[in-house]
Amino acid sequence: MLHVDVRKLGRIPEGGGWRADLGQSSANHRSSGKNLGFDYVHVAVDDHTRLAYAEVLPDEEGPTCAGFLTRASAAMAANGAPVRRVMTDNAFAYRLSRDFQDALAALGAKHILIKPRHPWHDTQF
Repeated sequence: MLHVDVRKLGRIPEGGGWRADLGQSSANHRSSGKNLGFDYVHVAVDDHTRLAYAEVLPDEEGPTCAGFLTRASAAMAANGAPVRRVMTDNAFAYRLSRDFQDALAALGAKHILIKPRHPWHDTQF
C-alpha cells in the first residue's frame, strides 16, 4: 500500500528569511509587499518497505497529484514495491479529480480514503 500526502511550506526568499537580515527591523519586512507564496511537498511512502519518494511541486491540484502518483508508482515498481493500493486523505485533488482517478485506474490500484476528521490515520510520514 502506498501512502500519499502533501505538505504545504512557505517559500524562503533568496538569502534567507527576515530573521537572517540583522540590519533591518521587522517593520520594514512587514511592509515590503513581497508575496512569496508556497511550495508543496508531495510525499509517497510504501507501507511495507518504507521506501519513500518525494517531489517539490508548485501546487496541489488534480493533474499535479496525478502526475506525481504516476512518477511515484514507477519509482516504487523500479525498486521492487509495486503499487496495488493507494491511501490518501480526503483532499479535493484526491477524491474528486478525474485526472487522479484516471491515474489510479491506469495503475490498476484501489483507492483507500482515511476516515473523515481522523487525520492521525494519515500520519505515516
